[in-house]
Amino acid sequence: MILETDRLLLRPWRVAEAVVQRELWSERDPRVPPHRRIDAAGRPTLAELEEAIRTEQLWATGLPAIERKTTRDVIGYCGLLDNDRGPGAEPELAFELLRRAWGQGYATEAASAVLDWARSSGYARLRATVWDWNTASRRVLAKLRFTETARKEAHPVHGTTLFTTRELCTRTGCATPDGRRTVYPDRF
Repeated sequence: MILETDRLLLRPWRVAEAVVQRELWSERDPRVPPHRRIDAAGRPTLAELEEAIRTEQLWATGLPAIERKTTRDVIGYCGLLDNDRGPGAEPELAFELLRRAWGQGYATEAASAVLDWARSSGYARLRATVWDWNTASRRVLAKLRFTETARKEAHPVHGTTLFTTRELCTRTGCATPDGRRTVYPDRF
């Protein structure tokens, strides 16, 4: 999957960009569960991340790299996770950006492109999970019109997990990013 916006290119990761993934791991908030942060032994290592890019389909199609067109640098990822939770399960929108790229609208822009792709691919609904303390990601999801559907009380350190969803298509059509509906009477 390769997606393009005015400022961004979403495309498969290159092995040399494992340093960006390592930086993402190192910047994560201490409230993020330990298995999603670099551990005391320094894992995942750069070599492990390079191997994951080489061998795991996730980094080729599921969570593409976000590259800024003007500077050609990779600033994070945005895509859909297929958590394979059975029939009718919705894919999950996931995004993460380097701190130096925060506050410039890149997450919203990249996620909008992914939503457009999901809609055109026939997905009716997406979900996203976010920690209650992650106000920046919650703002992005709100801009994309995700709505909270449940809360899971988690760990006193890690916080509460918020579950959100976004309807893309119904029997009468698909919602456009600005909330209008495009009607596809023969689609379903």
